[in-house]
Order: sequence, then C-alpha cells, then structure tokens
Amino acid sequence: MAHKKTSNCLKFSILFFFMLLLQFSYAQNNWQAFEKKLTEKKKILGEDLVVLIANKDSILYLKQKPTFTTRTAAPIASSSKWLTAAFVLQLVDEGKISLDDRVSKYLPEFEKYGKNYITIRNCLSHTTGIQHESPRLTKILDRKKFQTLEEEVNFIASREIQNNPGEAFRYNGMGLNIAARVVEVVTKKKFDMLIRQKLFVPLGMRNTTFSTLDGSAPNPSGGAKSTAADYLKFLQMLLNNGKFNGLTILSEKSVGELLKIHTTPDQMKQVPKAGEGYLYALGSWVVEAEGDRATSLTSPGLFGTFPLVDYKNEYVLLFFNKSFLGEQKADAYMEIKKVIDTELNKN
Repeated sequence: MAHKKTSNCLKFSILFFFMLLLQFSYAQNNWQAFEKKLTEKKKILGEDLVVLIANKDSILYLKQKPTFTTRTAAPIASSSKWLTAAFVLQLVDEGKISLDDRVSKYLPEFEKYGKNYITIRNCLSHTTGIQHESPRLTKILDRKKFQTLEEEVNFIASREIQNNPGEAFRYNGMGLNIAARVVEVVTKKKFDMLIRQKLFVPLGMRNTTFSTLDGSAPNPSGGAKSTAADYLKFLQMLLNNGKFNGLTILSEKSVGELLKIHTTPDQMKQVPKAGEGYLYALGSWVVEAEGDRATSLTSPGLFGTFPLVDYKNEYVLLFFNKSFLGEQKADAYMEIKKVIDTELNKN
C-alpha cells in the first residue's frame, strides 16, 4: 500500500509540474485572437485535432481532446518526406554520400536506363525529370505490392524521362524513395530500421515508424505513422539548428541545406493545390523566405498533418489530425499562422 501511495504522489507531482509549466507558458502570450481564429475555422479543421505551438525547448500552446491526444498515432502521409530528407542528410554529415552524387553511382539500374545524371539533390527536391505516374498507372501501383524498396526503385528506374534533371519540379513519391534506396545500398541496412536507429531513437520518437504490417515495402515519401508528441521533437530539433537535448542530430550545414530554396517559379510544373504559389526546398515547402533561403518551412500531409518551422519568429507549429488536408484546410492553416505571428510579435 505504501508503494502505491508513493507512486500516486509521484504521478500527481509530475502532472502538477506539467500544469504549472503550461500555465507559465500561456501567461507569456495572449492567445485570444489565435483561439478565436481556431473557433472560426473549426468546421474546416475537423473535430479530432491536436494543436501545438512551441519554441526550441518548451510548449507554448497545447490543444487536444481526450479521445485524440498528443500520443495518438496516425498516418502522416507526405509529412514523411521531411523526416526522410533529414535522415538522408545525416548520411551526408557522416561523409557516406553527397547531395550531388549521381544516383547511378549506387544504383546501376539508373545507368542501364539512361538516367545517369540524376542526383540525390534532384531526388529530394522532386526534380528528377522522371515521368510521373498517369491515373491508370497509379491504379496499377495501388494493386501492386512491392516487397522491397529495391524492387520499387528498380521499377521507377525503368520509367520514361520527361525532363532533364533539375529542369522541372513535379511533386510525387518517387524521388524520396530513390534517395532512401541509395542509403540502403550504402549502409547495407533496411531503410525503416536505419531511420529508426539514427533519427527516431535519438529524438525519443518512440511511436514513429515506416515499417509496414503487411510485409510490403516501406514508403519513405509518405508511409510514416507518428504522433504529435513525436513529430514536435523533430520540429524543435530543426528550429534548434540540428540539436536536441544536447545531442547533435544534424549539422548546422545540413540544416542550412534544408533551408535552401531548390526551385524557381518557372520550374513548378506539377504542384498540388495546397502547394500552389510556393517553392520547394528539400522535403518541404517554402512558406516564407529571404533571398535564396527559407525562413519558414512546412511539409503538410494528405491526412491533415501540418508541421511548420518558423525560423524568423522562432517557433514551431503543428496541427495533427485524421481528416484530409484539402485546399480550404491548407488556406486555414496559413491564416492561423499569420495570427500567431502577430501575437508573438506583440510581446
């Protein structure tokens, strides 16, 4: 009985400390305008929603439901791309690959099909020039279950070339998967296991995975499952120039690569509705920029996940839910961001 009382007291103390921390954080900012905008957009945003605002080491705002919390796991679709891009840059930090290495150096299939000049940088910025799937081919891909990433990428290598590498931006799932396969070849380890070891474990992202339940190939461009609590750690690491809890996850140089704008307006040939009007970096969209460097980045997912890092105003924003993104929702997120910027700049 004494042990049980001690355990309960400890739990209460932790909860009380967390509540005090939140109260202190809330006290630093007046979130009335922000909450008013959330209420205004409630119908568009949906019911099952976690909203998080944080700086480098503290939560500034948290909104969640008892049935959908920061620990609720859900598919994050294209928000996976940011994770994969950062992971590839970890290998760059280790000197095992370079962003400007040709893919064919590691994957002979690309040389076999005349795709010698595609680089890893092209893969992370959707500028490979490889023909994007037609609606008919998409149905074929939906039916076909690739057993390995190698099998899928060899299939991609056989596709037609639509543009020379670097000429045109076409948003799709091919480039990130090619880059992830390069990492598999270099390390001789499976992508889903290695990204867990190198990125997720050091960040404490215990509930994030690319592994599949049916034995099919992992999808580095859109197949991760995560939680709001986990993804927040990734965003805070990026805001802190690659560091998290005293560990260097990414070098400042690699974070700088993630901030570089890799496209121009005339290159944007195939863009989803939510991305219209924006340029692209590596694994993420450029929301705001100064010169050729982003000051704000996002990597929204089809199922409504919207992560954002604002380097200028020094905060991260995360909407985490289970409903489709849609153009209206994307616009709502950007409207809400403007309100946050205004509120933070008052203090």
